[in-house]
Amino acid sequence: MTIRRLAAASGTALCLASSPVLALDDLRFTSPAMSDDLGDQIRNNSALAAIEAEAEDAAPDGQDVLAAALSDYGILLETLYANGYYGGIISILIDGREASEIPLLSTPDTVGTVTVRIDTGPSFEFGRTELTPLAPETELPEAFARGETARASVVGDAAEAGVDGWRDIGHAKAEVTDQQVTANHRTSELDVAMRIAPGPELRVGRLDTDGSSAVRTAAQRRIAGLPSGERFDPEEVQDVTNRLTRTGAFSSVTVREAEQPNPDGTLDMIVDVVDNKPRRFGFGAEISSLEGLSLTAFWLHRNLWGGAERLRIDGEVTDIGASGSDALDASLTARLEVPAAIAELGPNTDAFFEASVSTLNEPTYSADTAELTAGLTRRFNDDLTGEIGVGLLYSQTEDDLGEREFLLFTLPLSLTWDKRDIDLDPTSGWYLDAELTPFYNLDGEGHGARLFTDLRGYYGFGESKSTVLAGRLQLGSVVGAELEDTQPEFLFYSGGAGTVRGQPYQSLTVEFDGNETGGRSFLGLSTELRQDINDTWGVVAFADAGYISEASAPGTEGDWHAGAGLGVRYSTPIGPLRVDVAGPVSGDTGDGVQLYIGIGQAF
Repeated sequence: MTIRRLAAASGTALCLASSPVLALDDLRFTSPAMSDDLGDQIRNNSALAAIEAEAEDAAPDGQDVLAAALSDYGILLETLYANGYYGGIISILIDGREASEIPLLSTPDTVGTVTVRIDTGPSFEFGRTELTPLAPETELPEAFARGETARASVVGDAAEAGVDGWRDIGHAKAEVTDQQVTANHRTSELDVAMRIAPGPELRVGRLDTDGSSAVRTAAQRRIAGLPSGERFDPEEVQDVTNRLTRTGAFSSVTVREAEQPNPDGTLDMIVDVVDNKPRRFGFGAEISSLEGLSLTAFWLHRNLWGGAERLRIDGEVTDIGASGSDALDASLTARLEVPAAIAELGPNTDAFFEASVSTLNEPTYSADTAELTAGLTRRFNDDLTGEIGVGLLYSQTEDDLGEREFLLFTLPLSLTWDKRDIDLDPTSGWYLDAELTPFYNLDGEGHGARLFTDLRGYYGFGESKSTVLAGRLQLGSVVGAELEDTQPEFLFYSGGAGTVRGQPYQSLTVEFDGNETGGRSFLGLSTELRQDINDTWGVVAFADAGYISEASAPGTEGDWHAGAGLGVRYSTPIGPLRVDVAGPVSGDTGDGVQLYIGIGQAF
């Protein structure tokens, strides 16, 4: 007996269900002594149930009903096998006639009642469970053992685990060559005997392409970083796929093994790619009652010179219609990324070049800046990324301390560790972004470093994680430079959507020699309780607090303020639409209610 996996049966049901069919007048499932769980699976997988659910208020179409019924014999048998029932009897009656006995050329024009009768028979257990030979340290499913329920899927999982065990140690062409599965109806046992042919241990060969991509073959090979000459490892092959995908130059990437190894014991890999559209643009908006409207837009050019380079230009205009402000903030940033730019550093290190200009009109200062940065981005694994660069920053500022110019040499460093399950709407995991920027003033006093850390955590309750507790800790510090010698953009302020909702934007500052300015240290705390009402709507209760100090270390010579509020979330394909209403809880920096609207959770 050959056992197919349930996934194949389910796929057939979905294909049938997607056809334009009409409703049944009466569909009945009768299954004595069947568990509720199995009964649910039967209905969920049934093609007949699918066409009944999709078609409403229409006369039944006999041809479609008969086709679905004939499919259900196999689909429902697979469902029984998947749950350990190998002696089941399935009968599908269409107006009293067995569907399998209705001639295809005599399909009824109309159908009144369809009755699906299922007798599961006894539940089978595994008897003999043999899978040989196994590679060292191969772990088979615990359910693949004598006395366990003989689910068909477990047999497939065991075979897959046995083959993967050999592939993990270099035997790329390992396969199951003999499979004997016998259902003993007298003892209600399923005996399984499978044999694996490991094949030879192979080394990685060369990477071949079909040359159809606009990305040069040499660039594809450089980015892929295939470890030619090393022992075959499936994880390395997956890494090749991930590296090519991350460039954004391709809409799909498939890396497959050559059918036959080479005579020298190497196995070539073949990459099939489909190019992405070379250009893309997008925009976004966020609004709050005090900070006004913020508009953002970007333009992206992929594969700029044939090496999968990415040029992205971002523009932002904020404080449109902001309360108490008649000046806008604006910025323009261009960033060029070159994947695997330096061969000696390997395929996981990219180069970047960035240029930006901005004009800022903040509550306590105004500044016109221009910055140039070049550096490297290193991806240590799927979750951890680091960046190092060198930069030159020019800033012309005006605040309570007067008009000043800064020309800084910077060495920006950052580390991002992202363990969230979903970026825009996380329900579990955590996120850490740490930035350290040493700076040297080439035009006067004020040498030091700026440190900022953003730590977020998420915990979802229950299987569906419909309730999520989220927390955020932000820490910032400027060390080395005195406050009056630090450019205002490097100092810290609190209040607004990114720090303390309910308090006016950048409303918490420090008083320095009778002047109002930012602080050299910042501490921000936020917590949210998110509750889904259904698949579309959710509500949020939140509280934020912020602390600013003149000193470099939080905890001395500083002030707190806090805010709290409620919000609603509406699910969209690009992330939840966020609407928050908040007011001040402590501190004397604001009063009244603030409104915030945006896309994605607040953090």
